[in-house]
Amino acid sequence: MGVAHARNPALWACRMLIRGRHPPAEALPAAVRERRDSGELHCALSFSIWINLLLRSFPAQGVRISTSDLSVFPEASGAEIWCTMLSDRFRLFRIVLVLLVLPVPISASDALSAPRVYLSFKELRSTNTAHHFSFLLNTSDYRILRMDEDHDRMYVGSKDFILSLDLHDINHQPLIIHWPVSSPRKMECVLSSKDNNGECGNFVRLIEPWNRTHLYVCGTGAYNPVCTYINRGHRAMMPLHLQMPQARGRTSRATELETVTDETGLQEYIFRLEPGNEDSGKGKCPYDPKLNSVSALINGELYAGVYIDFMGTDSAIFRTLGKNTAMRTDQYNSRWLNDPSFVHVHLIPDSAEKNDDKLYFFFREKSLEMGQSPKSEARIGRICLNDDGGHCCLVNKWSTFLKARLICSVPGADGIETHFDELRDVYIQPTQDTKNPVIYGVFSVSGSVFKGSAVCVYSMADVRMVFNGPFSHKEGPNYQWVAYTGKIPYPRPGTCPGGTFTPNMKSTKDYPDEVINFMRNHPTMYNSVYPVHKRPLVVRTNVDYEFTTIAVDQVTAADGSYEVLFLGTDRGTVQKVIVLPRDDLQMEELILEEVEVFKVPTPVTTMKISSKRQQLYVASVVGVTQLALHRCDVYGEACADCCLARDPYCAWDGKSCSRYSASHKRRSRRQDVKYGNPIRLCRGYNSNVNKNTLEMVQYGVESSSTFLECQARSPHAAIKWQFHKDNSDRRREVRSDGRVLKTDQGLLLRSLQPSDSGVYVCTATEKNFKHTLMKLQLVVLSSQAVNSVLLESGSRPQTSAWTPSAGQYRELLSILSQPEMGLINQYCHDYWQLGDALRDSGSVKPSELNEQKKPRNRRHHGEEHEDEEET
Repeated sequence: MGVAHARNPALWACRMLIRGRHPPAEALPAAVRERRDSGELHCALSFSIWINLLLRSFPAQGVRISTSDLSVFPEASGAEIWCTMLSDRFRLFRIVLVLLVLPVPISASDALSAPRVYLSFKELRSTNTAHHFSFLLNTSDYRILRMDEDHDRMYVGSKDFILSLDLHDINHQPLIIHWPVSSPRKMECVLSSKDNNGECGNFVRLIEPWNRTHLYVCGTGAYNPVCTYINRGHRAMMPLHLQMPQARGRTSRATELETVTDETGLQEYIFRLEPGNEDSGKGKCPYDPKLNSVSALINGELYAGVYIDFMGTDSAIFRTLGKNTAMRTDQYNSRWLNDPSFVHVHLIPDSAEKNDDKLYFFFREKSLEMGQSPKSEARIGRICLNDDGGHCCLVNKWSTFLKARLICSVPGADGIETHFDELRDVYIQPTQDTKNPVIYGVFSVSGSVFKGSAVCVYSMADVRMVFNGPFSHKEGPNYQWVAYTGKIPYPRPGTCPGGTFTPNMKSTKDYPDEVINFMRNHPTMYNSVYPVHKRPLVVRTNVDYEFTTIAVDQVTAADGSYEVLFLGTDRGTVQKVIVLPRDDLQMEELILEEVEVFKVPTPVTTMKISSKRQQLYVASVVGVTQLALHRCDVYGEACADCCLARDPYCAWDGKSCSRYSASHKRRSRRQDVKYGNPIRLCRGYNSNVNKNTLEMVQYGVESSSTFLECQARSPHAAIKWQFHKDNSDRRREVRSDGRVLKTDQGLLLRSLQPSDSGVYVCTATEKNFKHTLMKLQLVVLSSQAVNSVLLESGSRPQTSAWTPSAGQYRELLSILSQPEMGLINQYCHDYWQLGDALRDSGSVKPSELNEQKKPRNRRHHGEEHEDEEET
């Protein structure tokens, strides 16, 4: 055996398959043996590759030939292989080896939870509806921190860089500032053993608008937080010889981009650091980039939820800058904050009186109770903006801070609730009433028992009711948390001074000491905030991903207004989801699409939405992606496809599925989000559905296996196969039996018989709408006729001396390197290591197999020299 085999066990495996060798069962790894039902692993390739000799009168392109006995793992693993043969004047042969994994049958509920359309990163880019930030920077950990729709800019912080991106196209003339730490500071950080994963950099975590021309920004500063100002002015004249270079693709020195100018020298934007204005970021930005922080700059005062020490043990809600006194939460008081992770902050007014305005913080923290209580709890906390602290107690500390628990749970069959307590992200959906926005929260399960996540929705009326309810108090012999039933001092703790209920008290320093003391010992409300309808809006369990971020858009459709949820996941995808109410108070969830927004799977960390521009902006450790909120044409080319999608952004305009606009008064527009009934809406257009039905001829050899491929565009459609003879129109449904296996990918026929010849019709049915996907004529060739032709051509009927070229091997290897081929690849590598002696002896010791080297990583397959010949 040659060197190429040592480098490519998959190449050797392919040649073994082609030559029809039958490896002994004892040589299989234990994991493979456990998955087998029969006593032998069968690796064989049918001699039917020579059937092309019989087909000289047929067109050379597109002839599909099946192979015999190509099951790699008989039924136990559900893997089947078939070959598609393409011939160019019968001189060149090209084999594409396809591994078809037959999945476990999917239940109706699982099918409904699948996205209607799934787009890979490559497919998403091919739609021309997405842009990935393409400038090469030596940075990571991108976070979208601010969106300025008035100036069409988006501000992104990353390691040592600050980006100002165009909201229309994030790759159009980006403005980039390089803001690293000094070399001495970085060396100090490294010497303190804090650079295990590159943390000794300046991770930008805060970007807030200071005024119309400047931003206030803060970074971790290599475990020494630092803040400064950025000049973001625009519209100033400058001589052409002073213009800064502009971005010209991936090779541009992006660090030099501080301005953007046009040909006349009119400067559109300035983007540069203000020299000499750096100050300490303590209380504004964390030391450790792994610790989350939130911030809001309101009336010149910066409010931040942050860890303020080098070791990351002192957490606080801070107020700095401005004219008022610096404030914080009570230090090292676990009743106030217990190892929190800050998620979001938002100003929500309580009334028309400005003095009643409150700032709401969303975070998760460790539970104070052990035992049956969850390890983590989701919280909503609030403070008054005009809080000045107490006079004698809680000096320079919040005297209006209160918090309550957010509940997001589902009841189990045994009555025990499953709690989603790890709050991951919050989106505040504004309404016409600014005092009552809708709160959307993304939660996951704490602990490592199983993966699960949910989306819960809360109303401000329920939030205020909890904060106006009883306080939590510890008493009794067991010192348990109970509702406080004693006298509550006046003014009620948590009330803002000078507001609706305390017009005569201008400051919290005027509050009686008993109010301040009560606040210090009772910061938690006894009741919890439950979601609307007491249940989550969206739930995901038994899946291999979790939700990490959320953005919501309100869309006006032909039959009403809908909230569309965009949910980022920890595998680098974004799901577009709508939830529809039903008459029985149940909810119907529809996953309209799921798209991969990054080239490599990586958790989505931040996400911003622009309803004005119909764009979504997604960030992760590896980059930033911009994508449109809708891709109507991916649903299909027929009216029925568009209607069944039930996407409120899309409607059938008479010719295609396109963006719906309420201003377009066209009678031909068809849209039904609530029911998705194509029979009613697409009357007159459905006759064209079957015009583009795929028709093809497929050949098989008697006693061999063949696969008839047919997949519906939608996972919600039910596939049905019908069969009729060539000379008859009478159809019968094809049902699964010992020889026939129906899968989501198509129909597998084993041990072909002459009676299997005929026409197979694949139809899809959804919402009582049925249309034909494919008509396939199967011709079963006699094995005797095939053998006679092989003998006439001088070839042996049971073997094949044909060997693919190097280029064809590359294509084979690209498929063999898929994850599903891992066990086969490992076995074939072990088999090659032991050589033909293994086949001759028919046995091998398990210890010998364990000592063999594991197969190469799939990313190295393409680097091998696959065209080396056998020695």
